[in-house]
Amino acid sequence: MKELWTEKWRPRTIEDYVFRDEEQKKQVQGWVKSGAIPHLLFSGAPGVGKTTLAKILINELEIDQYDVLEINASRENSVDTIRDKITTFVSTMPFGNFKVVLLDEADYISPNGQAALRGVMETYHASARFILTCNYPNRIIPALHSRCQGFHIERVDIVEFTARMATVLVSENVDFELDTLDTYVKATYPDLRKCLNMCQMNVSDGHLTKPNGDEGGSQDYKLQVVDLFKAGKIKEARNMLTSSVRPEDMEELYRWMYDNLELWGDTDEKKDKAILTIRTGLVNHSFVADPEINLSATLIELTS
Repeated sequence: MKELWTEKWRPRTIEDYVFRDEEQKKQVQGWVKSGAIPHLLFSGAPGVGKTTLAKILINELEIDQYDVLEINASRENSVDTIRDKITTFVSTMPFGNFKVVLLDEADYISPNGQAALRGVMETYHASARFILTCNYPNRIIPALHSRCQGFHIERVDIVEFTARMATVLVSENVDFELDTLDTYVKATYPDLRKCLNMCQMNVSDGHLTKPNGDEGGSQDYKLQVVDLFKAGKIKEARNMLTSSVRPEDMEELYRWMYDNLELWGDTDEKKDKAILTIRTGLVNHSFVADPEINLSATLIELTS
């Protein structure tokens, strides 16, 4: 069975990982050098490397595998998970200096679950460390923020994002057209994990094929939307966006629109106007009765 590119190309060391700046890198190196970490809260967009950095830390600190508990909080987010699974794990003596609980997507934990987690973090602070990752730090209660050191992971620059994907394709001996790769990049940016998955799925006979709409997942329509924009079919692209996005994904769509300003113009003036339009649309989204009409109005202004 072919190895997943998301795992094959996942950075394994601090040197392989791309940090926002040298100061962040030195901070992480300092934790490793001291042999200990505080409770951590990694925040950032999906696919930017939050879980990867957590696993690098665990590896660099040489934490025994039996001292690590990984939980995907989007699936296990109840008070019972905190009280039973996590408390049971941290209440026993570690094999090494301390245990580590990695809570992926901690912003999905219920408020009551987060409150219970606060108590566990306080009780077992001497023998356990918690690493929380989240897409939306505003959904984490203040009591957890105050107990964790915040660490925001910025998205990779879109040029570097494209270069990384090109490097993977070349290393995998995959031929590709730059325009085809650009479609995948614009549809998935800044989620590198999603782009790797989509590209691997669409390699046929050593060639990266154009998306055919059968990829599966909530971002498929964005591939078609990007192609429509490139073809100058603005009205069709707007209609596809408004008809395809699910109500619960509206906020994420505004984020995608902001991350891909190149779709709305190639000059600084047009990009500045797009930023203002998208921000206004996002603010209005929280108050209007019909988010679809608000989105349609935002798109019309962006593409007029």
